[in-house]
Amino acid sequence: MAANRFALRKLWFQIHKWIGIALFMPVIIVSISGSALVWDEWLSGTLYPSRHHAESEVALPPSAYAAAGREALGAGERILSLEFGEGEPVLLTAAQPPRPEGGRPVRTRIWLDPADARVIDMAASNEGALRFLHILHGTLFVPEVGRKLVGWLGVAMLLSSLTGLWLWWPTKRRWFRGLRWKRGNGLSTNLHHQTGFWACIPLAMLSLTGAWISFPAFFGPLVGDAPPDRAARIARMSVQPMAETRLGPDGALASAQAMAPGHGVEIAWPTDRSAEWKVVLAEDEGSSEYLVGDATGEAVAAPPEEPRRASVARTMRVFHDGNGMGLVWQIIIFVGGLVPAILGITGIVMWLRSRGWRRAVADRTREAAKA
Repeated sequence: MAANRFALRKLWFQIHKWIGIALFMPVIIVSISGSALVWDEWLSGTLYPSRHHAESEVALPPSAYAAAGREALGAGERILSLEFGEGEPVLLTAAQPPRPEGGRPVRTRIWLDPADARVIDMAASNEGALRFLHILHGTLFVPEVGRKLVGWLGVAMLLSSLTGLWLWWPTKRRWFRGLRWKRGNGLSTNLHHQTGFWACIPLAMLSLTGAWISFPAFFGPLVGDAPPDRAARIARMSVQPMAETRLGPDGALASAQAMAPGHGVEIAWPTDRSAEWKVVLAEDEGSSEYLVGDATGEAVAAPPEEPRRASVARTMRVFHDGNGMGLVWQIIIFVGGLVPAILGITGIVMWLRSRGWRRAVADRTREAAKA
């Protein structure tokens, strides 16, 4: 029995060691970029403050912002929507023409001064530091198979977390003896043991949820989730605004306001999927949405959206991203993303030290044999 337990422990040690050595760099990149993305809103406000703060309120009709945005757009780009946020610039989003090679649709975003419709900033949806971090974290910039590669990294990290917990567990005496600082010689060894233990559960959770996000078609059926409809998702993302409209944003807003008082929060243009304007009005108690026919100018209240079906996949994404989970959880997953760097560095130091120790023993053995 003891021999079998020793052999199993040796096997887990080899798996744990070579996962850490072989995947050191990609794991570090994915983990640290994920930690940064926990604070994506703060990063966006820090990197691009002009996109988030405006000194004046909306002072012009929607058509004025649309006209200013059109002058800044490139050939073939069409306006998709205008968004009006309190104390923020007006955000205009436009669709770029579909690319011959296909791929994710690209949107152009223009931030306009609410006072005079002056262009404050402009960027494509596939540009910028945050977009770089998202692609790095999700695909490592590897074409075609990057998402799957990151998913397998999640599987490897989960296995590393579980084997690490096994190796942390004391072979003698009670388990809480493992909590003592001095588990071995040197700072690296002790830091590796203690950091690995306290971060084991968050690391395992981040690894599992990351793999789940990367392989929804595999994990979904295991828990009864419907398989992801990739074609429908691409169709929703690929909508193109109508080339010509009859009503205009001012008319659409006026028709909606005739139904209910309130100021415009969002105006979305008719598209190739729906010949209606969508107008969202902020009211005393929340907001309401109206659909305005482009040909008739008639406004009707938008039908209430069906509640999104709860799914394990959506829960996994919330746990992984930390969105809406509160500050404590965000701090936990932020630290959990930094821990692999500590474990990787200390693990490699331990490995190099053990190689040096074995080399020294072998040298002494050879010298003794010669004597």
